[in-house]
Amino acid sequence: MEERDAHERIQHLLVTGDNRLKQGVDPEKARASWEQALELAKEAGLEDTIRPLVEIRLADLQGTSD
Repeated sequence: MEERDAHERIQHLLVTGDNRLKQGVDPEKARASWEQALELAKEAGLEDTIRPLVEIRLADLQGTSD
């Protein structure tokens, strides 16, 4: 997969997770999208860039479920 394609797919997964959360969909579906984005980032060698974005989202999700 080309880096540009990976960037686009990762961005799409991050936005999908954000939208799911905003729309009141099960938070686990948002988590799944974000974790998928991180997995794709690992495969594309972009983990260092994407991990902080995903960690923030997951921490916010954890904070809302407490």
